[in-house]
Amino acid sequence: MSGPPAGEAEAAATPPLFPPPPIEAQERMVEAMLFASAAPLGLAELARRMPQGSDPAEALARLVRRYAGRGVELARAGEGWAFRTAADLGHLMSREVTEARRLSRAATETLAIIAYHQPATRAEIEAVRGVAVSRGTLDLLLELGWIAFGRRRDTPGRPVTYLVTAAFLDHFGLASVRDLPGLRELRAAGLLDSRPPPGPAGAEEDGEAAEGQGALFEE
Repeated sequence: MSGPPAGEAEAAATPPLFPPPPIEAQERMVEAMLFASAAPLGLAELARRMPQGSDPAEALARLVRRYAGRGVELARAGEGWAFRTAADLGHLMSREVTEARRLSRAATETLAIIAYHQPATRAEIEAVRGVAVSRGTLDLLLELGWIAFGRRRDTPGRPVTYLVTAAFLDHFGLASVRDLPGLRELRAAGLLDSRPPPGPAGAEEDGEAAEGQGALFEE
């Protein structure tokens, strides 16, 4: 296996011309970038924007300690970090939040299956649900940014797989998929129940083919 180009290797071996800023200054840089960013930022992105020789991981650790227990906390979302309102103060923001329409049962189950079985192909999702998955359901979840395409399966037909995204983790306040709730918690939250799917087995998903995108949401 060949190594990096000679120019890159020399650049990596060459020490920075100037020492990195003090860690306090690096902490302020990371704080400013996370505060201004509309999406969580990972270590690689932080390091790319900071002076050479900086230690964004240490700056993040200092920020986590500094904001612990405050009204705004630094939270992990997948591979990124973002400022979020402390969980116990969320009720104070209720007047500022626009109530979102709930996903239909079909879309919610499809999302849950992808989260717990990723990477999952459409056929694998249908095998778990017991009914066909309409194209509209997957298109909606892709449009929301909660799922993304993964690698194709090395099987006949090379079917595409689906994964949940950092936006999904951030929306539901999860640091990683390991923090997904168990079946009991899902049922308690109304995201999973034991009702049989409507219609005959293999029917198009909850009538979505006939009713269009409107059926992907509950009124």
